[in-house]
Amino acid sequence: MLPKRTPQIVTLLATLLTASPAYSDHHAAIDALQEYMEFASYSDGAISPEQLEQQGYEDFYIVDTRNSGQFKNGHLPNAINIEWRDILEQRASLPKKRPILLYCETGLLSSKAHLALSVAGFDNVKVLWGGYIIWSARQTFNDAKRLKDALTPDR
Repeated sequence: MLPKRTPQIVTLLATLLTASPAYSDHHAAIDALQEYMEFASYSDGAISPEQLEQQGYEDFYIVDTRNSGQFKNGHLPNAINIEWRDILEQRASLPKKRPILLYCETGLLSSKAHLALSVAGFDNVKVLWGGYIIWSARQTFNDAKRLKDALTPDR
């Protein structure tokens, strides 16, 4: 159930947002986003688990953009945890030359972090397509296949 003050909060936010310079036609942030969107390809920044394996997983700086609780419940090997909302604040700790892999549960939040880093000048960032869910399912499938292959006699 929503708090009783929700209409006042929504009105306040709407007032602040419409008065914000971010809605100006000539704001630097909007210009930077527009420039990025004009030149980004449809698959710019996405990488599948198979491509990640082919390109060399160990070469990537892995960043889990989920919250710390999700990270503690399981994460990709060698990953560090920077929640997606904190990615710009923590950008100084990210490598500029080594490829960076961002992932979250599905790819949605890490895509937001990817966009923010791209606009901030990072051109070495990829997002794991399908996120942790697809990566985990693929690992489970591969484990099952290896077990089946090990248990199946050669013909």
